[in-house]
Amino acid sequence: MSAIDTFNTTRLYDIAHARAGDKGNTLTLSLFPYNPKDFDLLKKQCTAARVSEHLSEIVSGKITRYELPNLPALHFVCENALLGGVTTSTAIDPHGKTLSYALLAMEIDAEPLRDVLKNQP
Repeated sequence: MSAIDTFNTTRLYDIAHARAGDKGNTLTLSLFPYNPKDFDLLKKQCTAARVSEHLSEIVSGKITRYELPNLPALHFVCENALLGGVTTSTAIDPHGKTLSYALLAMEIDAEPLRDVLKNQP
């Protein structure tokens, strides 16, 4: 029995993986569903507003979301997230590479996933 069968919520890491990058003080996060069928679910539940709320202790600037349906992926550009950027930051991870895990810890509604799993062979 999986967490999806037991709880009303699950975390993004159960259905997606992520990559992080940086450009100055801007963090970029890309989110890829393990199963392309889950892309619509990610689009509905991973809005810029929800990601901004989830990362509010890390990102002090605006978060913009871009949809990349041909991949499929969501790309988030997070301004003012790296304490000044790699050349000035005193953070342990000035490139922000580990911050993809912060995104993957975000909770989402598991109910739509139950419907998808029921329809899989």
